[in-house]
Amino acid sequence: MDNVMIFDHPLIQHKISILRDKSTGTNEFRALTEEIAMLMGYEALRDLPLEDVKVETPIETCMTPMIAGRKLAVVPILRAGLGMVSGILALVPSAKVGHIGLYRDEVTHEPHEYYCKLPSPIEERTIIVTDPMLATGGSAVTAVDFIKQHGGRKIKFMSIIAAPEGLERLSKAHPDVQIYVGHLDRCLNENAYICPGLGDAGDRIFGTK
Repeated sequence: MDNVMIFDHPLIQHKISILRDKSTGTNEFRALTEEIAMLMGYEALRDLPLEDVKVETPIETCMTPMIAGRKLAVVPILRAGLGMVSGILALVPSAKVGHIGLYRDEVTHEPHEYYCKLPSPIEERTIIVTDPMLATGGSAVTAVDFIKQHGGRKIKFMSIIAAPEGLERLSKAHPDVQIYVGHLDRCLNENAYICPGLGDAGDRIFGTK
């Protein structure tokens, strides 16, 4: 899968291991999710375009590179994807934030949309879709479908952990989307939960059951 990057950085792996621990509380889980998103975002944003601008240093005036246009959009898949937004905004505070709301059918495990609000003009922006867990891939594929239907073109997807089934599904459905994964887990179980996984990311980020 040419459009997939699976991270092996020790800091990311260490923090994911703490996320997995069922004794990790809400505050720490939330902070770690933001930190991992920031570390992943550092690499995911490597290809942001630059332009030279004139800056006056204490010594002289020079031309020096800055991000061109600053047209970045972060689009979390509600609600767990919200936990990754702050980490990316720490890197690019000027980014706009959209939201896609999906819920999963408990029987078929397929996603259904209930909300979609994207920054305009979306077609001019680099878009980072966030969801801590890429399980079946259904929600990810649907979210990217919606963004493309609204005119989005340059799309990246970030998840902290992924199951092979979901990663393959998203990669094949949207080969033009670059996918960033913190750790590739073993499989999905019969209830479509990632194994070994980390439980329900949304519940653990927001302290709900």
